[in-house]
Amino acid sequence: MTANPAHHGRGRNDTRPNGRWSHTYAALDLGTNNCRLLVAKPKDTGFRVVDAFSRIVRLGEGLGASNALSEHAMDRTVEALRVCRSKIQRNAVTRLRAVATEACRRAENADLFVDRVRQETDIELEIIAPEEEAELALIGCSPLYDPPETPQSYALLFDIGGGSTQITWLELEPGEHPNGDVRTRIVGCISIPCGVVTLSEKFGCGEDENGRASPSRYAEICAYVREHLAPFDESYEIGSRVGGGVVQMVGTSGTVTTLTGVFLDLPRYDRGRVDGRALEFAQLELARDKLLALDRQDRAAHPCIGSQRADLVISGCAILDAICDLWPVGRLRVADRGLREGILHGLMRSADLETVSGRA
Repeated sequence: MTANPAHHGRGRNDTRPNGRWSHTYAALDLGTNNCRLLVAKPKDTGFRVVDAFSRIVRLGEGLGASNALSEHAMDRTVEALRVCRSKIQRNAVTRLRAVATEACRRAENADLFVDRVRQETDIELEIIAPEEEAELALIGCSPLYDPPETPQSYALLFDIGGGSTQITWLELEPGEHPNGDVRTRIVGCISIPCGVVTLSEKFGCGEDENGRASPSRYAEICAYVREHLAPFDESYEIGSRVGGGVVQMVGTSGTVTTLTGVFLDLPRYDRGRVDGRALEFAQLELARDKLLALDRQDRAAHPCIGSQRADLVISGCAILDAICDLWPVGRLRVADRGLREGILHGLMRSADLETVSGRA
């Protein structure tokens, strides 16, 4: 996917001839729960991150009840975006793409919020469709797929977000891209209205009166998610492919990275030890059981969870359980990457194409 030149950063120099090597890039992902930024420079095998930012802003807080972004949520988010703008300027970014996902797709006042962001931060937010969100996440995660061992091989990619969960069904094709990644083809994708924020609001964070996971509410969340996934499963006969042992699974979300950190008993979250790790479902279940045994206070104290996510992880675990129960692949590749990385690859390809056409 190539970036729209309308979303390139200011200060671009059109006279430089060297494609991707002439620029510093930034990718901003504004979701229902998080605001995340990566600033990167190209290298031979992709890019190297030179700056980053992540903050929980809960832009979609209360959206399910009002269908609108609240003033407090927008204030928090604009404050975070000001920090992003300072990093973009400090790093002399020349190519920027900033995207907004589920919360802005759903909110009736999203256009007003986008206008406010433009006026107060000079960032042009682009609200993207679920299909493009899935494609960008796929590009970011493509290095994590194993080469197919059979002529017909498939993969499931899921992203548990704040306002929705994206599921992408892929066919893995023979041969490799020039950079060594496995070739993939999107067969189908779905975005279901089941995110950690929306379900936590709907089901009371999945907790009992003591702040621990409520077995009955947990089961309700799992059943609710599975109900939304079932038509997608039937449409593409995914279950039969899983039963044939020809399906891989990759998960990109705070839920799977958190559970990986809990399983590894990390003293603090370490992306280098989490991203790309393969876990058996049984190992994920051990981490889930450990997490669900904690009350909210203990979850908040856990170094891989923290106070800002302590009320959301139960719903996240339930979404993951629904996915794994419906599609028992047995093994999951963990991705602490996705949409932002996909944006960066697209921006670099766009710069290369402009060089070829004589416009860079």
